[in-house]
Amino acid sequence: MKDKVITFGELMLRLSPENNERIIQAHSYEAVYGGGEANTAVSLANFGVDTSYVTKLPAHTIGQSGVNALRQFGVGVEHIVRGGDQIGVYFLEKKTSQRPTNVIYNRKGSAIALANEDEFDWDKIFTDATWFHFSGITPAISDNMAKITLNACKKAKEKGLTVSCDLNYRSKLWSGTKAREVMSEICKYVDICIANEDDAVGIFGIDASETTEEKNAYIAKQLMKMFDFKMVASVWRIETSISTFKLQSMIYSDGNAYYSREYFMNILDYIGAGDAYCAGIIYSLINGFAPQKAVEFSNAASCLKHTVSGDFNLVTVDEVNTLAFSKSGNEVSR
Repeated sequence: MKDKVITFGELMLRLSPENNERIIQAHSYEAVYGGGEANTAVSLANFGVDTSYVTKLPAHTIGQSGVNALRQFGVGVEHIVRGGDQIGVYFLEKKTSQRPTNVIYNRKGSAIALANEDEFDWDKIFTDATWFHFSGITPAISDNMAKITLNACKKAKEKGLTVSCDLNYRSKLWSGTKAREVMSEICKYVDICIANEDDAVGIFGIDASETTEEKNAYIAKQLMKMFDFKMVASVWRIETSISTFKLQSMIYSDGNAYYSREYFMNILDYIGAGDAYCAGIIYSLINGFAPQKAVEFSNAASCLKHTVSGDFNLVTVDEVNTLAFSKSGNEVSR
């Protein structure tokens, strides 16, 4: 049976001032579409995986433009619900030197935030599917979305799908207390968890600051004590200078931690890098990669996303494999 992946979340319109200006300076904005699970879906489609994305979008032109943005990269859009008046928007001031990234959300009252449980027919959506992926952002959107996400996870497990979740804690969307209450129930149905230190602290209060153990492995062990996860994966970025960063990741499985090589990078656009990592994990596991190969592939996919402008990671499997496993450098491709 060919693998089919379903991802579920909010597609958003991203508006960024041009030339790294601040919002207060801006007279024009670069507009692209994105969102955690949409970004993962596009990555997987570019890897040749049969992938469909589920959301709710208005039937007007802006909503249709979002649908078109997914369709052009081969993502299935047949399960997108149409209705409502507003698409979620976020304004992004990109990191520049010591000035950090700033995100301002305008998503309250969006079509998916106001969606109802009966608008998503999970029996139909999961027909022939083998994998379901979502992030902690989705249940954070509204109480209704928390219920809908839980229902989706229950139905996915009932149908035998593998369920993966990127915890992706966002303090601007909900409190740690509310996140823990909701995610503690949802995570009962999750097989593969992607989580970094901020997620573990923000949602579950797991503090690795006092342990002598490598903190990502420690966090993974604590999460596995709390939930019946088959695997915990993590990717992290460390600033090494004003303009350079180090990227590394880990997979924890069967009592062992597997670490990727490190990449030292200059960043063009880091939005979506975690979602690219999720796509790498999903692609690796559905193709039967051993843990070390999986963590190298996924880390390389995330690394390459930092070189691509916009939310979507527009790279191929061959490009990821070349970075992850080839000894060649950045020669011109001829």
